[in-house]
Amino acid sequence: MTMNFFNPVTTQTWTNGRHAVRCVKVIQETWDVRTFCFMAEQPVLFFFKPGQFVTLELEIDNEPIMRSYTISSSPSIPYSFSITVKRVPGGKVSNWLHENLKVGDELVVHGPVGNFNSIDFPADKVLFLSGGVGITPLMSMTRWFFDTNANVDVEFIHSARAPRDVIYHRELVHMFSRIPEFKLHIVCENKDDIGEAWAGYRGYLTQPMLELMVPDFLEREIFCCGPTPYMNAIKNILRSNGFDMSHYHEESFGATPLDVREDVLELAEQAEAEAEDIDYADLLCVEFAGSGKSVRIQPGETVHAAASKLGLHIPKACGMGICGTCRVGLKSGEVDMDHNGGITDEDIEEGYILSCCSRPKGNLVVDF
Repeated sequence: MTMNFFNPVTTQTWTNGRHAVRCVKVIQETWDVRTFCFMAEQPVLFFFKPGQFVTLELEIDNEPIMRSYTISSSPSIPYSFSITVKRVPGGKVSNWLHENLKVGDELVVHGPVGNFNSIDFPADKVLFLSGGVGITPLMSMTRWFFDTNANVDVEFIHSARAPRDVIYHRELVHMFSRIPEFKLHIVCENKDDIGEAWAGYRGYLTQPMLELMVPDFLEREIFCCGPTPYMNAIKNILRSNGFDMSHYHEESFGATPLDVREDVLELAEQAEAEAEDIDYADLLCVEFAGSGKSVRIQPGETVHAAASKLGLHIPKACGMGICGTCRVGLKSGEVDMDHNGGITDEDIEEGYILSCCSRPKGNLVVDF
């Protein structure tokens, strides 16, 4: 084993800006809600404040479109992040994502940003109030508290249209069944019989219902996210009871904030200008002998990234040169391989490389 095994793992940390990511998983949460999970080609620690959001830079029907979505995952799972999207009738972006975004697709995101988060407003006792898909930032916060064993008393009230519309239902029940300080309350607004048994709260969240669920709600830091009428109703209850609104925090879903939109446009224009400056002659050719396919990539991109562009799946686990899963043979050419002990000197002498952390120095032919 080489001395590289003892080197610290070199991983970038996420900072606000423009980032290319790849969709690695799509989860059907409910009949009209999906979660899309993303990773970077090279390992990135996606640390953010639970509750923050990203802005997607998309092109739909040849029109550039930006749309912001809250990160629903927790930074306690640092090598990926997720957004959860509800399919809205007539919604151009949500429908496009549901119909088109699939595993392996690449897109550009900007962020993370946002003042609505649990890090900047620490408290021993919190109340989370969510309506519909407004649960996403509060789920990120809850996952963070759960994964980090935070000493926080959490009361979580979620309102949904019907039982089938409760997003993350099984995961919520699991988390709240394991920590006595976490208490979960779900309200289903639909009073009609839809063929599902429901023994919980029904109707709309009212003050008597709130007092029954969380008698000490006036003593808590409150985080609220959902449709505007829902949040207005919550604020009316709090104000009528003399709640100190400096301890109330909300996030509304709507258009991307103007300042974020301006930053995104500027960064997108910079990226477009930089792309135009790349000379075709500077691109490197990577050929995969087994498939007969080849692709040109920019200097600094990895062999694994080149394979992904062609739809070739080189098995990969850690993505940082530790496990050795992505080992392939190098038939010709040279690479810079910044691994972390996942390959032996003997393997290197025999012509093997780790595709996840090998960057071509020139044109390559890979045995795959």
